[in-house]
Formats: sequence, structure tokens, C-alpha cells
Amino acid sequence: MAEKLSRNFLSALGIEEDKATVIVERHREIVDEITTERDTLKEKADQLAEVQKQLNKYKKAEEEAEKNAEKDPYKVKYEAIKEEFENYKKDIQNKEITAKKTEAYKKLLKDAGVSEKRIEAVLKVSNIDSLEFDDEGKVKEADKLTESIKTEWSDFIQTDKVEGATTANPPTTTKTAQDLGKLSMADYIKARKTMND
Repeated sequence: MAEKLSRNFLSALGIEEDKATVIVERHREIVDEITTERDTLKEKADQLAEVQKQLNKYKKAEEEAEKNAEKDPYKVKYEAIKEEFENYKKDIQNKEITAKKTEAYKKLLKDAGVSEKRIEAVLKVSNIDSLEFDDEGKVKEADKLTESIKTEWSDFIQTDKVEGATTANPPTTTKTAQDLGKLSMADYIKARKTMND
């Protein structure tokens, strides 16, 4: 049996205590990640096993129905249930695809600068079904789509550009406190009088 990774084990190998602590903590993190992934995969495998049982049940029923096609009055009912199941699977897949396309289009709208308040309204009138993904799962021609969004929805794009106010008569330069500190007392009093006038 392999020896457990511990601080004592690492110390026995001549690794300094602080480094051994870092190694043990990182090892624990990795083990936790692997355990979480394992549990997730086990859960999916259990779900798959259940789906496989259902599929086997349907296949067996189909084989039985074919054997007793003329004798089995339930064949029509079975075919209807099978078709309903297939439609259900397609519906689930379509919903997942629509959700993915909606999220991708929302990101494009945000990247184009469309106001957060207007994104839902834009989504309602946009044809997101035409959105296509490449092999890596990214939106095809995203740059062109972003430019198209900027043109089509320009009224909803926020501009954060701030322009300063124009002044007809800009203020005159006054002496700073540091400049006033360099003056003699008489010049200081004179300058203060000028500033107050």
C-alpha cells in the first residue's frame, strides 16, 4: 500500500516544513477537485443508467410489438408514446440550444454597448435562431454581428463620453497660496485687496 502524502512523509524526504505545508494543501485541493468531478460523473452515470433502462424497456416493447403485430392492439398506442418521447427529447435539445444562443447574443449586445435596460427588449425582436457556433463553441462572425448590432441598435447604445462645459469668459489666473507666501507683508496685503475686489 502506498504511503499517505503527509507533512511527516515530506519531512522524511528532506523537504522544508513550509514547502511541505504548501504541497500538502495543494494535494488536498486537487483531491477535492477530483472527488467533486468523480461525484458529478457518478451522478450523470446513474442518470444515464436510468435512461438506458427506459430505452431497453422501449426496445423490448417494440420487439414484442413486432412479434405480435397482428395480435397486439396496443401497437398504435406504443408508436404514439414512442413518437411523444422522441419529440420530448428534441424539445429539450432545442431549449438548450436556444438558451445557449440567447446567452451568446446577450454577450454580443453587451460588447456592442447596448444599454442593460434595453437588452431584453432587443432580444424579443431579434432572430437569435440564425446565430451559428463554430467548432470551439464561439459565435461565427462575431465581429460582423457586433458591428451590425451597433448599426441596427445605435439608439440603445450608451455613450459614456463626457464633454466639459464651454465658458465664454474663462477665469483669470490667480496667485496661489505658495506664491503669496513669497511676498513681503506690504505686497501681500496689496495682493489680498486685489483678489477681494
